[in-house]
This record gives sequence, C-alpha cells and structure tokens, in this order.
Amino acid sequence: MTLKNQPIKIIQIVPQLPPSINGLGDYALNLARQLQKDYKIETHFVVGDRNWNGPVEIEGFPVSKISDRSADALLTLLSSDRTSAVLLHYVGYGYAKKGCPVWLLEGLERWKTNSANSRLVTMFHEVYASGSLWTSAFWLSRLQKNLAVRLVKLSDRCLTSKVSYAEILYKLARVKQGSITSLPVFSNIGEPEYAPPLAERTCRLVVFGSRNSRLQVYQQCRAGLALICQALEIQEIYDIGVSTGLDLSEINGIPIVEKGVTQASEISKILLNSVAGFLNFPLPPYLAKSGIFAAYCAHRLIPCMVSFSTTPRDGLQTGKHYWSVDSQSKHLCLEMAQEIANNAYAWYQTHSLTVQAKIFKDQLNLPLQQKLD
Repeated sequence: MTLKNQPIKIIQIVPQLPPSINGLGDYALNLARQLQKDYKIETHFVVGDRNWNGPVEIEGFPVSKISDRSADALLTLLSSDRTSAVLLHYVGYGYAKKGCPVWLLEGLERWKTNSANSRLVTMFHEVYASGSLWTSAFWLSRLQKNLAVRLVKLSDRCLTSKVSYAEILYKLARVKQGSITSLPVFSNIGEPEYAPPLAERTCRLVVFGSRNSRLQVYQQCRAGLALICQALEIQEIYDIGVSTGLDLSEINGIPIVEKGVTQASEISKILLNSVAGFLNFPLPPYLAKSGIFAAYCAHRLIPCMVSFSTTPRDGLQTGKHYWSVDSQSKHLCLEMAQEIANNAYAWYQTHSLTVQAKIFKDQLNLPLQQKLD
C-alpha cells in the first residue's frame, strides 16, 4: 500500500502533554497517532500551560509551548506554522487558573480574522464549572459561559464528550440542535483487536485510575467491592496507579497487588487477562468522559461500581453496560457478567479511536484518505 500525497498538517491546542499525567493530553496524543496512521495527517502540538515541562518533540510530533498566556503569543505561534486547520481541546481550567482563558479566545479570533481559509474545530471536554456560593467557580460561571458561547460561534465545528454538554451549548449559544457531535472518550491505553471471553481469563479485578479516585474505592466502597469479588469468585485484585498510601495487602482475604504507575501496553495486557474493573468516579452521568471506563469497555471487562443512574445517559444503562451494586437485586454471575461486558464492548465500538479519527478528519474538512492498494 502506498500514499500518493504529501502529509497534511494540523495544529492541536492542548493544556498539557506527557510526561504530565493528564488524560486530555493522552487523548490528543492518541488521536494524533491515529490520524497519522490512517490518513497521513501530521500534528503540531501547541501547549497552553506555560509551566508544562516537556520535550520539543514527542514521537516525531513537534511541540511548541506558549511563552506567556496572551493573545499575541498564541497568534504568533499559529501564524508561524501556516496551518489552516486547528483542533482545540477545550477545558477552561486547563488554560487559565480560574477557568476563564480570555487570552485563548482573543488569540483564536484574531487568527481566524487574519488567516484565509482557516478552520477551527473545538472539542469541549468541559463547558463551564459550577460551585457553591462561596467558590470562585460560582462567581465566574457567567464569564465561563460567555467564553463558551464565543467559542461555539467562532468554531466551524464543535464536538463534546457528553450529550448533556451539547444540550448546554445549544441552550447557551442558541445554535441548531444536532449541529454539535457528541463523542464519548476513547481508551487511552489501547484497543485490543481480540478480547477473550471472561471464562478464559484470570479471576482478577482491576482498580485503575487517579490516586483520589482509587482512594474513594477503598475508603467508601469496600463493601461493594467485596460483594463483586464474592459474586465473581475473584482471586486477586490489581491496583494500578500512583500509590494511595494505604495498606492494601488484602480485602476479605483476597490479595491486592499494587502495580504502581504502569506503562499503557502493560495495563492493556493486565485488563485483557482480568474479568472486572471497579470505579467509583466519575458518577454514571459522567461515564462517557471517563478514560478509565472507556478502557474497561475496550478490553471487554465488566465495569463495576456502587452508584447508578435511573435513566440512560449517553447510551449507557445500569445493568446493561455496567454493574451497580446498589441498583441490582439479581445475583451477579459470570454468565451475566459476560453479557454486560459484551454490551459495554459493543457500545465502545461506535466511538473507538479509529472511528473518532475519521470523524475529526471530516470535521476539520481535510482531504479524503489517500491510500492506494
């Protein structure tokens, strides 16, 4: 197979990239890899956090860091690259301490005005923050909403990770229903081509994620975790991530193996040889934006948690795509677990990394795939 055209170039604007532990940065890097692999599209990353410490090139992708958070600095970077297509990964707090990156909007507006045939696609990983009366999020939410509206109107295309985010943007920006694409996040640790049946795997449960999310599992969900382990006859638990600082030797006689921070390829192997993955955060209404939940689904485990949603969210239903200890009166068994794992896997395939790479290519209005047999 040969490729007949020269590489197409885009800019991806992100708050951070590896080596920082940041799910959004991993998301952008995985997307860049897939766009390169499938469509020969090259990415130039622009990092919006001036405190980020990383290389000037990652896996062959050039990386530029904003020298200071100003419209001038952003315009200079965007103009020097001469690339007409920009993909912005938007989360307000990633670009400004209080979630109001006015400099980012001003820089993009000036770039759009000065650049012929420019195209801006924005992925809203978040829209705006909310909080109690005594928090800055409460007092700044109006400005955050206004910036989101400006960004929607400035962008040629918009995407979100949750249907509810799209609904918020429709209401705020008064744009046409259906004009914003909703794409649950994909797995940042790979998508195996084959995921064996649960009966062929080790009777292992995995707790994977950030330190705080895993602390919640062990401190708030021990009873639920024990019930899942009993129902599935779990023989060992793997804890993956930054150390929790807890004594995790065992739960109800089931040994816990602390794997620590682990390479993505190794995590993928572990998940492929496990039957269940447990999480307590985020709550069900936000599962579509959880990279951990996506990883469990992509590897055909049964995702397990304590809480549940009474109504389907983003195509996910309690008892069909994940198991909730609190919502189920039935006794969980391996056969039922396999059915749920299959449903979660099928749900994931509709927005896998390969699927999303094509969607982003189309949204950026880039040339069709140039592969020749």
